[in-house]
Amino acid sequence: MSSDIPTPQQRSAWAALQAHQKAIAPLHLRKLFADDPQRGERLALDAVGIYFDYSKNRISDETMSLLVQLAEQSGLRERIDAMFRGEKINVSEERAVLHIALRAPKGSTIVVDGENVIPGVHAVLDKMSDFANRVRSGAWKGHTGKRIRNVINIGIGGSDLGPVMAYEALRYYSARDMTFRFVSNVDGTDFAEAVHDLDAAETLFIVSSKTFTTLETMTNAHSARDWSVAGLGGDAASVAKHFVAVSTNADEVRKFGIDVANMFGFWDWVGGRYSMDSAIGLSTMLAIGPENFHDMLAGFHAMDEHFRTAQFSRNLPVLMGLLAVWYNDFFGAQTVAVLPYEQYLKRFPAYLQQLTMESNGKHVTLDGAPVTADTGPIYWGEPGTNGQHSFYQLIHQGTRLIPCDFIAFGQPLNPLGVHHDLLLANVFAQGEALAFGKSPDEVKAEGSPDWLVPHRTFEGNRPSNTMLLERLTPAALGKLVALYEHSVLTQGAIWHIDSFDQWGVELGKVLATRIIPELGGRESKLAHDSSTNNLILRYRNLRRAS
Repeated sequence: MSSDIPTPQQRSAWAALQAHQKAIAPLHLRKLFADDPQRGERLALDAVGIYFDYSKNRISDETMSLLVQLAEQSGLRERIDAMFRGEKINVSEERAVLHIALRAPKGSTIVVDGENVIPGVHAVLDKMSDFANRVRSGAWKGHTGKRIRNVINIGIGGSDLGPVMAYEALRYYSARDMTFRFVSNVDGTDFAEAVHDLDAAETLFIVSSKTFTTLETMTNAHSARDWSVAGLGGDAASVAKHFVAVSTNADEVRKFGIDVANMFGFWDWVGGRYSMDSAIGLSTMLAIGPENFHDMLAGFHAMDEHFRTAQFSRNLPVLMGLLAVWYNDFFGAQTVAVLPYEQYLKRFPAYLQQLTMESNGKHVTLDGAPVTADTGPIYWGEPGTNGQHSFYQLIHQGTRLIPCDFIAFGQPLNPLGVHHDLLLANVFAQGEALAFGKSPDEVKAEGSPDWLVPHRTFEGNRPSNTMLLERLTPAALGKLVALYEHSVLTQGAIWHIDSFDQWGVELGKVLATRIIPELGGRESKLAHDSSTNNLILRYRNLRRAS
């Protein structure tokens, strides 16, 4: 599938875009809007419950036509179809990429290695729903007969970032008589603070690790086991009532003391960063309930179908992905700011960091050749309006071009006076200010002295997308996550890379395993570089002094 796809620079649309960029770069958004009074209505797409305004980008109709041609020449359609057919498009690991199967309705058919995977997906969802209902109703009791009131998810990477983001995003819908916490960092402080004020008799741990051998997760899991057993009178049998597993390794789960009947499985065709709607989302389902969880899945699926069927010029994830490529590769923009004007989405940018950068932070193509274009822009951000009083200064008047994604909702979940009007006024004002800025003449007309004019001038011409949804619901969250998931695939197809492996996380983990036994030793002969050797020796001294 990959060998007959040319490198980006070998495609005619790429060369045409390079020439086109030189022509459009000097144009200001002020002129683009002045020349096209209907631009704001015309360069917008209303689909799947998301109003996507991309008019404040440094683009013309020709730009978008060329970008769509680039997508077509890059084999994007073939790659989308191959993913939905269950083909092994994760070439370096020889795996299918089927997070889309996690939210496919019952009765669907997606075949991997001759087996329809959908019945298995729904069997796990049904098992999760039954368990969630028992815990939420109080039917599931802890070892002493007390009801479970605290749930702690132990994972790392996709086993943590997705669940914690979803919990924060959907806290409005969560069971308020329960406490949910998340432990991922191997730093002992993370675990110590998570259990600090909890009663072991009322606490359930979800240990999320596909292999049940992940170093950070299992270190925290064993500390949790020790804490729980100690709090329950030292009875190791209590583990069965206070721990469940999200894993595929029944032997290790059983060895830990967890009843394998309380093990929730998933599959190797689900990457960690794409797994929040699998059994990895068990904590999410416990928090918001099975019905809301299924509403979230329906939102995911609605975006999946849009991505699969809509023509590229009217396809939300494709447009978002192509615009990201436009700025990354033709304007040299190295980052994308994601700016949700919704406090519940405060962890959404952090979640997207793994989704986007672990996916597309690659240096070789599908064929193993060096990439010939910049890949994987840096995604970052904070919720508005907090960011306006910190890093927006750099976006408005700094020397770097930083495309922005604004996300907002028409209806607040917590109506409070004029708060929401003020919030949305800031969304619209920031997009306007970034696009149009303030010229020196406008600053002078306000009465500023000449010496102050340069300081108060805003260049403008800073691009942004604005996404406006009706309300932050579980379905809306599913749509937003799937939107960015498929934007990632779009970008990866343009760059001809594997967006679904993550070998870059391995080397540091391997070296850490080698260093761990050396930290407690006393031998002076170490085989690392001089810096690492010296740091290990320095740490040993600090450790002994404590």
